[in-house]
Amino acid sequence: MSVSAIQGFSNRTTGRALMPDDPVRIASVSKLFVALAVMRLVESEQLNLDADVNDYLDWNLRNPAFPDDPITLTQLLSHQSGLRDGINYALPMDALLEQELRDPKAWDSQHRSGENFAYANLNFPVIAAIMEAATGKRFDQIMQGEVFKPLKLNACFNWINCRDTEIEHAVTLYRPNGDVARDDLRGKREACEVVPTSDGSCDLSRYQLGKTGSIFSPQGGLRISAVDLAKVGQMFLRDDGEFLSRESISKMTDPQWVYDGGNGDSEDGYFCAYGMGVHVLALGNRHKRCKDNAFGDNMTYWGHSGEAYSLKSGLWMQPLLGKGTAFFRTEVPENDPAGHCIYFCE
Repeated sequence: MSVSAIQGFSNRTTGRALMPDDPVRIASVSKLFVALAVMRLVESEQLNLDADVNDYLDWNLRNPAFPDDPITLTQLLSHQSGLRDGINYALPMDALLEQELRDPKAWDSQHRSGENFAYANLNFPVIAAIMEAATGKRFDQIMQGEVFKPLKLNACFNWINCRDTEIEHAVTLYRPNGDVARDDLRGKREACEVVPTSDGSCDLSRYQLGKTGSIFSPQGGLRISAVDLAKVGQMFLRDDGEFLSRESISKMTDPQWVYDGGNGDSEDGYFCAYGMGVHVLALGNRHKRCKDNAFGDNMTYWGHSGEAYSLKSGLWMQPLLGKGTAFFRTEVPENDPAGHCIYFCE
C-alpha cells in the first residue's frame, strides 16, 4: 500500500494538516461495509440472503402495491427491493420504520421487488434494522464486532465507538465557499453522536432494536481514514478466505443486476451493474448507454463511491491487476467536471 498524494487541512481553524490516517465521513462507501457485516452474519447463519426479511422483523415489510411479495436481503443490498428515496431516510431515534414505510412515496408502485433497480439510501436503514432484529445487538456494535475489530480498522458510524484519537484527527468537511458542512469537532465529541429523537433527546436507552435502523446513518455515516479504506480493498484483492469466504466475496462482487436498457434507472449510464453493496464498473458486453468506464481502461472494477457534504470518495479494486484505489476529496462543487461520484451517491 502506498500513499500517492495528500494535501490540505483536516481543520482550517486549528491549522492541522491532513494526514492519511485521519478519519472522514466517507458517504456511500459505507454501504459496502454494511454488506461486509451482512455477509459475516450469513456465514454465522444468523441471516439468510434469500429469506423473507419478515422472518427476522416483528413488523411487516411489504411494498403496498405488492403486499404478497416477499422482500429479501439480496434485493435490499442490490437496490432491487422497490424502496425509493421518496421519504426522509435520516429518521430520528423515536421514528418507526413500520410507520414511515406505509407512505406510498417510499415505494416503486410499478415494479415488483427483484424486477427493477433504483439506487436508494433507504434500503440501508432497513438492512440495519434487520441486522439488529436478527442479532439482538445495536447496529454500531455489530459493525464493531463483525468488521472493524476483525480487520483492525479504526472506524465507526457517526463517531460513536470511535476512540478519542479519531475525534482529535477528524476531518472537517467544508463547502466550496469555505462554510463548514460537517464534523467541525476540533478534538471534542458531539453532544449527540447519533440522530436524536424528534424532541432532541439523545438517550440511547430509548432506542428500539430492529425498529428504526437509521440513527447511525448506515447509508453514509461511516468515519474511516483513507489508509483503513485501502486495507479493506487489500482484503478483497487477497480473497484468502480469512475474513470472508471466497464464496461470500464472490456473492458480493458478482452482479445481482445488470442494466439492459429498461430494467432500472442507470442514472444516465452511471449504474450499469450492481452486486450486494458493491457497484461494478465497466462490466464486459455492457449496454451501449453505459458510461461507467471510469478509469478509461475498459476493465471491470468493484467498489463504491460516495458524495455528500461536498465530499467525493471512492474505493475501487481491479481483481485481475490486483490493484485498487482509495480516495476522498473535499470542498467539491456540485458542478464538478469530474462528473458523478466515481471520481452522488448519498
